[in-house]
Amino acid sequence: MVTSPLMRIVFCGTPEFAVPSLRRLAAHPDFSVEAVITQPDRPRGRGQHLSNCPVKEAALELGLSVYQPVTIKSDSSQEFLRQIAPDAVVIIAYGQIIPAPLLPIPRLGWINVHGSLLPKYRGAAPIHWAIANGETRTGITTMQIDAGMDTGPILQQQELEIGPDETSPELYARMSEAGASLVVNSLLKLERGEIAPTPQDSANASNAPILKKEDGRIDWARTAPQIYNRLRGFSPWPGAFTTFRGQTCHVWGRPEQSGVPAENVTPGEIVFAGKEMIVACGQHTCLHVEFVQLEGRKRISALEFANGARVTPGERFGEIA
Repeated sequence: MVTSPLMRIVFCGTPEFAVPSLRRLAAHPDFSVEAVITQPDRPRGRGQHLSNCPVKEAALELGLSVYQPVTIKSDSSQEFLRQIAPDAVVIIAYGQIIPAPLLPIPRLGWINVHGSLLPKYRGAAPIHWAIANGETRTGITTMQIDAGMDTGPILQQQELEIGPDETSPELYARMSEAGASLVVNSLLKLERGEIAPTPQDSANASNAPILKKEDGRIDWARTAPQIYNRLRGFSPWPGAFTTFRGQTCHVWGRPEQSGVPAENVTPGEIVFAGKEMIVACGQHTCLHVEFVQLEGRKRISALEFANGARVTPGERFGEIA
């Protein structure tokens, strides 16, 4: 019996999101992971000691060869890939733009796993922005990358529901596992000629830019559900923050279903319903605040915060000292 040769893969990725795909490919009988390309070791933590990224940790555990170029654009990177001559390069959240001369090296192309239903949410933070924008469904896309930003032809897609209280880290974990299954399936079908790359419809594209700290600043004129969506989407960073008596503070909470328990309140104004702290939001909605963390202090319950700061009804979040 003649067996088909293994598909030779180079894996390119850096964060935890890419690890399930690497493990799945390394364990699959139809693939041979020839090398893993990842970012150079970075200083992390208070001591700023050099540490391995999650993909490197997994690669070493699996006994795979690791290559960490300072830049993938270097001549040595090109030579490294040409010597291996892989059938495909799987690239997931690597963190560098792939230069055009490298794209034709693998026979089947550079296969990317992206955390949205492209062409929606092209960019660095598709999971965060989908939740922040109140989407109830998202998905995973496999595609062949081209010279653009997430503009390459689509191979396969899988839809996923976003839970009403799901946060970015929770969805991130689910999508990384779904992506691992999808990339294996896409590679096998691409090799067999069972799928054909389909161009994206750029007319329906939307962007998911890299998060900035300022994205987490709460605009209390938004409705409470909109603020809650951003709180979920921007977890753990930049979070949802505001100011109180001129000091930055992060808040956690959820929309109050009964509405603002007082008339003539303005967005950001604090009111109390029994022992619950409520903040007025736009369109007469309100956020039931559960936890508060003042800058430089630990997170405490809203009641502890209100008692410790001696918050009085009518004070508000968002004022500038």
